Amino acid sequence: MLRRVGAPRGPRDDSSSASTGAGQGPGEPRTPETTQVLRRVGAPRSGEPGDPGKKPGTAPDGTVRTPRANTPGTASRAARTAGALGAAGPAAAVGAGTANAAGQAGAAAAASSSSEDATALLAAAAGSADGPGAPGDGAGNDGKGGKGKKKRPKRTGWRRIIPTWRMVLGTFLFGVLLVIGLFFLGYSMVNIPPANALATKQSNVYLYADGSQLARDGQINRENVNLAQVSKDAQHAVLAAEDRDFYTESAVDPKAMLRAAWNTATGKGTQSGSTITQQYVKNYYLAQEQTVTRKAKEFFIAIKLDRQKSKNEILEGYLNTSYFGRNAYGIQSAAQAYYGVDAQNLDPARAAYLAALVNAPSEYDVVAHPENKAAAVARWNYVLDGMVKKGWLSAAKRAGMQFPMPKEQTVSTGMSGQRGYLVEAVKHYLTTNNILTDDQLATGGYRITTTIQKNRQDAFVKAVNDQLVAKLDKKNNKVDNYVRAGGASVDPKTGEVVAMYGGIDYVKQYTNGATRGDFQVGSTFKPFVFTSAVQNGSTTQDGRQITPNTMYDGTNERPVQGWSGGAYAPQNEDQKSYGQITVTKATDLSVNAVYAQMAVDVGPSKVKQTAIDLGIPSGTPDLQPYPSIALGTATASVLDMAEGYATLANHGKHGQYSLVKKLTKDSGTDEIKLPDPTVKQAVSREAADTTTAMLQSVVENGTASAAQAAGRPTAGKTGTAESDTAAWFAGYTPDLATVVAVMGQDPVTAQHKSLYGALGLPRINGGGAPTQIWTQYTQAALQGTPASDFDLQLASGADQPQEPSTGTSATPGTTGGQNTGTPTTGTPTTGGTTASPTTGGTTGTPTTGGTTTTGGGTGTTGATTGGGTTGTTGATTGGGTTTGGGTTGTGTTGGTTASPSGGTLGGGGTPGGGTGGTTGTDAGAGGGPGT
Repeated sequence: MLRRVGAPRGPRDDSSSASTGAGQGPGEPRTPETTQVLRRVGAPRSGEPGDPGKKPGTAPDGTVRTPRANTPGTASRAARTAGALGAAGPAAAVGAGTANAAGQAGAAAAASSSSEDATALLAAAAGSADGPGAPGDGAGNDGKGGKGKKKRPKRTGWRRIIPTWRMVLGTFLFGVLLVIGLFFLGYSMVNIPPANALATKQSNVYLYADGSQLARDGQINRENVNLAQVSKDAQHAVLAAEDRDFYTESAVDPKAMLRAAWNTATGKGTQSGSTITQQYVKNYYLAQEQTVTRKAKEFFIAIKLDRQKSKNEILEGYLNTSYFGRNAYGIQSAAQAYYGVDAQNLDPARAAYLAALVNAPSEYDVVAHPENKAAAVARWNYVLDGMVKKGWLSAAKRAGMQFPMPKEQTVSTGMSGQRGYLVEAVKHYLTTNNILTDDQLATGGYRITTTIQKNRQDAFVKAVNDQLVAKLDKKNNKVDNYVRAGGASVDPKTGEVVAMYGGIDYVKQYTNGATRGDFQVGSTFKPFVFTSAVQNGSTTQDGRQITPNTMYDGTNERPVQGWSGGAYAPQNEDQKSYGQITVTKATDLSVNAVYAQMAVDVGPSKVKQTAIDLGIPSGTPDLQPYPSIALGTATASVLDMAEGYATLANHGKHGQYSLVKKLTKDSGTDEIKLPDPTVKQAVSREAADTTTAMLQSVVENGTASAAQAAGRPTAGKTGTAESDTAAWFAGYTPDLATVVAVMGQDPVTAQHKSLYGALGLPRINGGGAPTQIWTQYTQAALQGTPASDFDLQLASGADQPQEPSTGTSATPGTTGGQNTGTPTTGTPTTGGTTASPTTGGTTGTPTTGGTTTTGGGTGTTGATTGGGTTGTTGATTGGGTTTGGGTTGTGTTGGTTASPSGGTLGGGGTPGGGTGGTTGTDAGAGGGPGT
């Protein structure tokens, strides 16, 4: 068998060779060479070396073969092959020398003794002609001495899905080229647009619920200044806050952009990753929308702008276009708005605070949002530390700095009165509910229809002026200068805020009293504790179900039982003790000892969750799961408390309050969808309604009796903050839930101040001015509408009386000593003593009717149930009236059992069950209430 050992040669050039190949006569036309160099790969024909076993001329099958003889005129096979090889040499463009070598090889082959030797010689000659590794060299085209090239195995299994290094490299190179191409394409297509002039910015129009105009905030508060008119401290502070390497870096920072994108994607907070140049481009040339297209334009414009303008020019433009809050655009307006100075006079401390505002202008205004002061101070420290790190501020000077409290804002008369408070509250509602951003609002062009009803808003303002402001004497009474007020009124059925009182004037007092969250809510939190008790089916420490009639020990400074977090013994107001007292009466009188124990019985964590479910924000400061939660240490806002009480009024159904009814853009042609209102059953109807029933007693028999003048079914609770820095009343009818707070704050230092002596009174409590304001407002707000009753569904056992705890308590009351007498069980016919269902307190020596006993009737223990003790014997028999503790006899045992609210009087005709020998007060002078 023969194998081809050389590739077919191309057509031979007649002029390149001096001889003809074998079998080609002279003068014949040349045809393309097709001769191939072949060698035998089969068995040797005869006597080849290495095969001595075979004889010459023997075929493989054993037969003897006759050697082929060369005939005259015919060249041997080797010679013919060599001749062909010699003819192919020039065709391979090797050169004449190579061809001659091939010819000589052929001649040598002809002279050899065997054709096999000639074949080997031909193969060698072919190798010399083609060169190492050339095609046809018999070495598998690899030029490695005759060894064949190994075939690469096919990829199988999972290896097929893994790209090869060639694929990876190719993809990478393609990606690099694509990015470069896109960059140059974008750079060539994006041009620097005209300035987005703020002078032509549209205003936002705010409307009352009826469509009449409430306010317009289109005035742009901005004053451009040169960079030389901005103090170096202010320049450095802004750079430390926003872009510390501004002067050394390029216009864009891809690394920072990728880091910001990663932090945003992984939930570490939304970050821009933009340099000051990019932020300036966004503020001055582009709109504020958060889109990929806008970001791409910002990228390319920043690069072009950096090539056209100096760093100082860019920084100057940035300082003049940045928003600092308080409607102040630019560093000059901000310096005036917060500190009343020019930008060139800003020191490091004040400059650092203004620089901190750029990051969150609304949230970091510590005057408008005192609850965010900690976050603002942290940002302020970050800026100052950055200035020290960059060498712009000495560490020694930094160490002595204190946070510079900004002044309250004074704005144009367009925001005077209540307008500014309402506008800021609406803006806060839109941004916190992710309806609009601060940047979008700053762009303007929105028509915002609020839920505020003008007639009720006016009624609220008038009520505060009549019941509070008109009674202040700021010239002669220093404390009256501390007095502030806040109020919010919510429709329980819709959750809409229909009226809000923020302060005397937005121009004079910037902080909104309705939305600020830095005053304790006091005892207005106690109803949430009881609601949680009913909601969770809680019991007392001795296993009694908590209802309005459950008896608790109201002793002053009584340590709570069952709390493992340390001793806690709260004081009652004025340090009064009340002994055994019902939950209803403890609510009427705001007894701290009872509610602290109830919070432990329910579980402070459960109480906290119930408050959150009712509408108190979970992040409210000091809303902590401790027994003190019952005393109202949390600092919820007036508006938050109004939302919580509206949930109780709506039978436990909670919907977040709303301040906006409709929102449109571009003259009302484009309506923006508002979030769908969500209403859920926060607590059971029985829990909410039982709380409402108990709060009605506070108005009828307790500290909020002034609210009865509203002339409608009313439930509510008064409250007082620690040190009397605030007084509250939170009340509701079936149609309206309103909360009013009177607060004390120094107008210069912003410190909380006690209200002792305000309005010329010893103290301001919740039953005073707050309840009076609430009453006048509610009368006017509901005028012309029919009064409706509460439709209540009470919890099981809510109307059933309970026996007192078997535990002992300290002697209640603060007056009178305890007299002893002979305990008796009187009969109504004698009129001498009054019986109680449980043998009650002590009596004097029984006598026949008409004779007065002395000193025997003062029941100072006050722990009787169902009947008091007598101070005088009854003057009548079988139905006459008694004085100071007698019974109204009807042929039955003396005394009657009080209702859960204490309205039905036991042991005498005093309100709340006064004990014998006294004229009754709500608690009975020197004794606990009858039941």
